[in-house]
Amino acid sequence: MFFISNETFVLQVVHAVFIIMEIRSIWLKDMKQYFSCLTGDTVKAIILVVLAVGVVGMSYGSLATTYGFPLWVPFVMSLTVLAGASEFMFIGIVASGGNPLAAAAAGLLVNARHVPFGVSVQDLVGRRAAGLLGCHIMNDESVVFGLSQATPEQRKAAYWLCGLGVAIIWPLGALLGAAVGKLLPAPETIGLDAVFPAILLALVVPSFKKRTTLIRACSGAAISLAAVPFLATGLPVLVSLFGLLARRK
Repeated sequence: MFFISNETFVLQVVHAVFIIMEIRSIWLKDMKQYFSCLTGDTVKAIILVVLAVGVVGMSYGSLATTYGFPLWVPFVMSLTVLAGASEFMFIGIVASGGNPLAAAAAGLLVNARHVPFGVSVQDLVGRRAAGLLGCHIMNDESVVFGLSQATPEQRKAAYWLCGLGVAIIWPLGALLGAAVGKLLPAPETIGLDAVFPAILLALVVPSFKKRTTLIRACSGAAISLAAVPFLATGLPVLVSLFGLLARRK
């Protein structure tokens, strides 16, 4: 009776669903063509990094609920902040009795490295509305993958594939981790704390073929390591930028 008396409505719904499916098909086809310039090895490396980010996100969500935060807090932060180091620091400071505003300020300080990141990937993030999303998905992994590719097309595709992957998997991991609570081990227990530095180092090693780049990178690393005992978490990375002042002799 419903389909007979509401035939026009049903036809409209079917038509709308058909349009949505067509748009989805076109979008998927465009995305496939957009990322087709990437090599299989690059795509595999991005997938592995994104999956590792998801596991760390689960640990983050689990830790947040262990500290007494409601489930929605790590989930909303993972969507809006999308910066693992800052989020871990925020919940740690607040859980220990610190002021939330001070915790937010500390998180901003840790993420100050995004300023030079933005300069280096300004051609990859896009413009206007796309640029806002491109800036939001900027992180260590997407920047390194983007800058390590050979052509402008590959750099942009790698940046967006990694950035979008992290933007999707991090909140999902945080939500799942918050739901399962204490069942997940800490990242350092299963060695995930060493995964990201190892992958990022492997990606930038080819750039060390240039002697000037090698000298500046080593100088920055030495400055950063020397500053670790004296500066708060996140700041040694910033002072490593002084390594750029090194000159080839």
